[in-house]
Amino acid sequence: MELKDLTVVITTFKSDVKVLSCINSLPREIKILIIENSNNQKFKEEIEKNYSQVECILTGENKGYSVANNIGLQKTKTKYALLLNPDTIVTKDAIKNFFIAAESKPDFWLLGPENKDNFDTSENNIVEVENLKGFALFFNLKKFDNTFFDENYFLYFEEIDLCKKVTNNNGKIYSDSNIIINHEGAGSVKTTLSEELENNRNWHWMWSTFYFHKKYKGFLLATIIIFPKLISSFIKTIFYQIIFNKEKRNIYYHRLSGLINSILGKRSWYRPTID
Repeated sequence: MELKDLTVVITTFKSDVKVLSCINSLPREIKILIIENSNNQKFKEEIEKNYSQVECILTGENKGYSVANNIGLQKTKTKYALLLNPDTIVTKDAIKNFFIAAESKPDFWLLGPENKDNFDTSENNIVEVENLKGFALFFNLKKFDNTFFDENYFLYFEEIDLCKKVTNNNGKIYSDSNIIINHEGAGSVKTTLSEELENNRNWHWMWSTFYFHKKYKGFLLATIIIFPKLISSFIKTIFYQIIFNKEKRNIYYHRLSGLINSILGKRSWYRPTID
């Protein structure tokens, strides 16, 4: 195991506290690239002052998960890259087990930690899968020709699309039950911003859902698939407006807006209003 062969890439946005726990769970010998989706110079200075192994790159604005991940992966010069969410904790033997899995499956494109949905009663700890969870992705960089995520996605479906790209190119994806990384989930950003981010999540979940289906199944079939969600979002927006439930009205309004914009072929333009 050569730690010099690995770079960890972490995309952050208002994740000042969460990312520290993630960094501290990693061996200090590993190079870390943080891609901060803002122009927060203070964050960059404090991170680089306290962690000599970390380089923080500021995007200047919130460019989204796909663009920021691509920036980090394209700047990586090592053999492998481990893409982590900032709200993850890497357990003691996880890095070692990533390398063991990489050596046992040299044809791999992507490796991921244990995902219970991928495992049966087999005694094999490494299984070939079609999808991985996006919170921890281990890349065999030579397989990708420096092209990774579809930058049309701002949030959601990026890793599903990436895995689809790999399998469409006959690439191998593996999940290893010996690799354990703890993931808080939807916990990367300060909780004080929860209402605005809930609206953001709902907008982008719907936009990305239609875009993904259209990309792989065509416009007509994608429209048929999402039509029930479109009707449901419309009815619930009206209903919660009538009963003066502003919070739920906003959720379904943003779902409806995300879907309509995606159907109309508009880019994923919605951004949370956060100071």
